[in-house]
Amino acid sequence: MAGFRTAIAFVLSLLAAFAPALATARAPVVLAAASLQEALTAAAGQWAAKGHGRPVLSFAASSALARQVEAGAPADLFISADEAWMDHVAAAGFVAPGSRAPVLLNALVLIAPASSRLALAIRPGFPLARALGAGRLAMGDPDAVPAGIYGKQALTRLGVWPQVEGKLARAENVRAALALVARGEAPLGVVYATDARAEPRVRVVGVFPPASHAPIVYPIARLKQASSADAEPFRRFLLSGEGKALFRRFGFGTR
Repeated sequence: MAGFRTAIAFVLSLLAAFAPALATARAPVVLAAASLQEALTAAAGQWAAKGHGRPVLSFAASSALARQVEAGAPADLFISADEAWMDHVAAAGFVAPGSRAPVLLNALVLIAPASSRLALAIRPGFPLARALGAGRLAMGDPDAVPAGIYGKQALTRLGVWPQVEGKLARAENVRAALALVARGEAPLGVVYATDARAEPRVRVVGVFPPASHAPIVYPIARLKQASSADAEPFRRFLLSGEGKALFRRFGFGTR
């Protein structure tokens, strides 16, 4: 029995000695805006093809991800769909100094089901409420979700927000808003251009003027609690020419 206890103690001591190395050897965990699903999945595959561990990706609204970071989620990188939620995380002390960088750009579009024949020019005072009829406008929650926040900015500056504010289908993230239109549950929706491109069941009715909303910029940052040795290399890969070229294939602009 004494020999058994000695053996167990020896094994435990080895595990304790190697625990830091095992932790840093794991693939990075990335919290990313929902609109990045296809592009970031492809980037993770390209990174893995180079012989690295495939990054673990978790997609949700940037607001929800920021709260996960604050709650102590064991993540290595955060990619937000707007600067504001990254500011929020940084102000709370979770961003590693010098690691924040703008990486992607996007545009805001109005979509309808692919079978719709609606023609609607997006301009000041355009008849959006009339086009909705008894239906609702699908968009990310304008009180928290970046796509919804941008959408509210655009509709307000175009002078139509008061007419549609009470006709919203508020979604938990931009992909949920996209799905409502794709399934025909909402006649119109406000999403990113890259979302519309990823879903064949919708079509773009029009593009919101860039001046109608704040620039849509996606920042990336390494988190202070990052423990994966690949966190910084993967961040640099996403910011590299190779990484940006991949994102452009999915319709994103790059910085």
